[in-house]
Amino acid sequence: MRFFRPTLRVRMALLYGGLVLLVGVSLLFTCVILLDRAIGRLPLYNSHNTVTVTMPNGVQQVVNPQQQATQARSNATNYLLSTGLLYFGIIVIIGTTGGYLLAKQALRPIAKLTQTARALSTETLDQRINLGGPDDELRELADTFDAMLARLDAAFDSQRLFVANASHELRTPLSVIRTELEVTLSDPDADPDELRRMGDVVASATERAQRLVTSLLTLARLQAVGGGELEVTEPVDLAWLVPGAVHAVTAEAEEKGVRIETENESAATLGDPRLLERLIGNLVENAIRHNVPGGWLRVTTGHTDDKVWVHVANGGTVINGDVNALFEPFRRGGRLRTATRGAGLGLAIVRLIVDAHKGKLQAAAPPFGGLTVRVELPRDHVAEAALAGEEHAQAIA
Repeated sequence: MRFFRPTLRVRMALLYGGLVLLVGVSLLFTCVILLDRAIGRLPLYNSHNTVTVTMPNGVQQVVNPQQQATQARSNATNYLLSTGLLYFGIIVIIGTTGGYLLAKQALRPIAKLTQTARALSTETLDQRINLGGPDDELRELADTFDAMLARLDAAFDSQRLFVANASHELRTPLSVIRTELEVTLSDPDADPDELRRMGDVVASATERAQRLVTSLLTLARLQAVGGGELEVTEPVDLAWLVPGAVHAVTAEAEEKGVRIETENESAATLGDPRLLERLIGNLVENAIRHNVPGGWLRVTTGHTDDKVWVHVANGGTVINGDVNALFEPFRRGGRLRTATRGAGLGLAIVRLIVDAHKGKLQAAAPPFGGLTVRVELPRDHVAEAALAGEEHAQAIA
């Protein structure tokens, strides 16, 4: 069992007391030396001859100045040490007590910070220290702690929203599957056509759930990468990825009457080919899905001296509000969980892929409707040369 806890407050008080003790002892012995020297310099005590002194009662007495000087020094030193040590002890006690009180006052913000930290939980991250006072180191520490709490609060809110939205999106296809199975299996006279229709509905709902789970896994993996390195880094030409992305949405584009135009120049960079293919695919798919009947889509790639880019522009309805909100998970047209097809993760995955490749993402909503997205990635001349050699080898073959 610990009977004494050496807190910082106690240690600072002892430090103050020790400092007062050291300074006091030094001053006391300095006074003793100076007093001794001052007595020795008096003219009366510097004489080597005897001196006749008349006492107050009229009696004359012969004294030796050297002996008187020695006695005076001894008496003065003894009085100074005995009396000085008494007052000195009182000063040390006062200094230590004052140091404890000063330390308590100075460390009050830290005590408040500790109290706030102990009271925190996932439900009370909105608490703040709000120290105020002078702009010193403790104020900076408290403000830094408040900023950290704000980031944690935002992260937990985002996590709770993400889990709630993911649960909602997964519940929809599962409910469809369960309903179709219950309705069809409850009918003993169900014919093959009815069973086939149920199978089609269940297959469609299963495919939707599978796409959502795949998107969630991709999103989680990209968030885990964060500022780290990609698992795969290879030479990639963005222009080579556009035809595949466009081909995947051709049927849907023809159904809606959307006109697709492409203009691709070499755009060589280093990155994960699967993620970059997913990036362009998500942009093109989003452009078709949120387009209007008889609309248009234009996909272009190119390069500058130090960057490569892919630009996707499409027609559509006018987008109101913050365009950047479209790149948050489970956002569609700036709203949460609308009835449109998809889970609202496509553009969120695009943003994370761009961040993972140290790129830049720009988006704008033209006043006439639709959306334009431009992705810029670092250009790599070594990758460009490697891809050019590979293309030449394929052409020869």
